[in-house]
Amino acid sequence: WGQSKAPGDMGWKPPFFTGGTAEQKSRRLAVELANGRLAMMAIIGMFFQDGLTGSAWGDWANYTDSPLRAFENELGVQAPVGFWDPVGFTKDGSAENFKRRRSVELKHGRIAMLATMGYITPEVAGKFGGLCAADLEFKAIPNGLAALDVVPFLGWVQIFAYCGAIEYSAGLGEDAWGQSKAPGDMGWKPPFFTGGTAEQKSRRLAVELANGRLAMMAIIGMFFQDGLTGSAWGDWANYTDSPLRAFENELGVQAPVGFWDPVGFTKDGSTENFKRRRSVELKHGRIAMLATMGYITPEVAGKFGGLCAADLEF
Repeated sequence: WGQSKAPGDMGWKPPFFTGGTAEQKSRRLAVELANGRLAMMAIIGMFFQDGLTGSAWGDWANYTDSPLRAFENELGVQAPVGFWDPVGFTKDGSAENFKRRRSVELKHGRIAMLATMGYITPEVAGKFGGLCAADLEFKAIPNGLAALDVVPFLGWVQIFAYCGAIEYSAGLGEDAWGQSKAPGDMGWKPPFFTGGTAEQKSRRLAVELANGRLAMMAIIGMFFQDGLTGSAWGDWANYTDSPLRAFENELGVQAPVGFWDPVGFTKDGSTENFKRRRSVELKHGRIAMLATMGYITPEVAGKFGGLCAADLEF
């Protein structure tokens, strides 16, 4: 809170790390921040794994009460995370709910793949010739979000009508709610991809899921970058109204993400609030580094001899 100390300055100067140039000190502090962030993630992971399996590096097979076991062999369970459901959508163990969400995931992934290519293709291959509507050439339609203000009303009517026709021809969600179709089965069999062994089909479906997930992340990133900079691959420097500029040169702004504040803690631009949060981040990071080592060291180096308390050995 005060003005006399920098964030993280607890008054103790560790030997071997207090000297050096300003650049060396800055690098050490950046390393401390990065290691602290990693340790905060690590110790929370250890807590979860310990609580669920009985050990900080326990085998997933030990968590016998997990409702996720109903789905851990489904398509989309891929390395390195395995079955990943941080929000807990599948904790009810309902096969019906899982099927509906899988269908929705596939549909969103397919749309996102098309949308991502829709952003990229006009930039690489150019646009159609001719007219989109009266006095509106295809080449005059801007790429990305700016096109929303240019496409005429009847153009949107055609787009929504086409989407409705696709939904109707596919059974209006039969793949999500019904029993006759698998998730994602829209009734269309793409050439070159319908044959093959069961293993090949399973691999193709897994690839589609993975690519769809990547495309969902990609298109949302394009929307944000387009909205903030004017282009899906616009320069961050074009976002001149960003309150984050007050902190983009601070310690901890590191590759590959740069200044990363997805929750928007710093959007008020307050240097006082930033200093308080940086101090808290450093303190939590230091505690997490010690806690992580506290988990690991007894397993590797053993424990102290003697008594910790009456009738309680270390």
